[in-house]
Amino acid sequence: MNRRDFLTSAAASASLGPAVFAAARKAGRAPSVLLRSSWQSVNIGDIGHTPGALSLLYRHFPEVEITLWPGNLGHGSREFLTKAYPQLRIVEGSLGKDERPTNARLAQAWAETDLYLSGSGSGFPASNHAVAFRRATGKPVGVFGVSTDPISGIGAGRDPEGGTLASLRERALKLPPTHLAADLRFILDQAAFFFCRDTISRDYLKSQGVRTPILEFGPDAQLGMPLRDDTRGLAWLKERGLEPGKFICVIPRLRYTPYYKIRNTARTKDDETRDAINDRTTERDHAKVRAMIESYVRATGQKVMICAEMTYQVEMGREVLVNPLPSDVKRHVVWRDTYWLPDEAASIYAQAQCVISLECHSPLIALHQGTPTFYVRQPTDTCKGQMYRDFGANDWFFEVDEADGPLLWSRLETIVKDPAAARAKARAIMAGVENRQRRMVQAVREACGA
Repeated sequence: MNRRDFLTSAAASASLGPAVFAAARKAGRAPSVLLRSSWQSVNIGDIGHTPGALSLLYRHFPEVEITLWPGNLGHGSREFLTKAYPQLRIVEGSLGKDERPTNARLAQAWAETDLYLSGSGSGFPASNHAVAFRRATGKPVGVFGVSTDPISGIGAGRDPEGGTLASLRERALKLPPTHLAADLRFILDQAAFFFCRDTISRDYLKSQGVRTPILEFGPDAQLGMPLRDDTRGLAWLKERGLEPGKFICVIPRLRYTPYYKIRNTARTKDDETRDAINDRTTERDHAKVRAMIESYVRATGQKVMICAEMTYQVEMGREVLVNPLPSDVKRHVVWRDTYWLPDEAASIYAQAQCVISLECHSPLIALHQGTPTFYVRQPTDTCKGQMYRDFGANDWFFEVDEADGPLLWSRLETIVKDPAAARAKARAIMAGVENRQRRMVQAVREACGA
């Protein structure tokens, strides 16, 4: 069957069966991967997962052909990806009630690929699509650095207040071995490999008796993203009077992201619960960070950049970090009043003395650039923060409810006093990460039969 005949038959078919998906065989062509990623674009972490995975695959598996099946490519992320990876093919679409692709291009991608690869995210995003793909095609499915937190959040059996990583691990490992939903257990058992971006997720799945042959720690794909926009980033720093190595970046976060506001949807009872937690904790969380900012500015006379990882945090940064500061400190603070893409963030983080974030992914962007970074984890932010301990950044990881301003400043002061040693530590962390990344791509190669 040639491509034209395939598209015609696929478009005409209301229900595409396994025979259609088996129509296009390997037959001497390059190995092919269908990457399911780009879950949303209101977070530079979710944007950055995709170029992280692409760069790792192209670097360690250069003969591979990749088709991206994205969730959302807004906020300039489509142009960002196509400019950086002109060879990348993008196919969009959804599944019908029969769990088959609703358009011919997506059906063709299913037929031609050797491997469905699910990109990094929380809770195995679009796992139902991986299940449908496996059942329809019989082809391998692999997972590239996700977290599976069965404890935190809103829903049956979950704790909306979350907890420390230690408490999450303890509770997850006490769950009965029948805890996984049937479809999720099916795809976990069927997966060619499943890399968890934290060892809590890995150990939880092991305790559930998951039978994938490769169930290992594999860092978040964001750590593979090398892209920088130095033209834009360095120009922005110059305009704001920020000198390389003489400023820190600080990123705020609510304990729960107000997605109903971002997406302009109706507020639910679960949103009311999340908002109540945010209202009770936002000032308490950020007062600690402000105390660190005050100590840094008064000790060094250097500047602080307040920026965002998610769209809603642009204005939030001004409200909870800039405005409450005393005047002698505030004049050293630069507020970024716009959202950005991860390549510009990487360019600026590369020039910072340190990046301090209540969000999880800006520190990963900074680490790839060799910049020291703190992740100040809130108890509602799932178990993914365990990855910082897993790859050796424990001294730069903090539970917000166990930290205070003096502790944050004392760790930051160590970096200020010996920036070369701190950068050497960041490079050493990345060297270990890169070893794991090679292992992850090797699993992809083997699943593709390369």
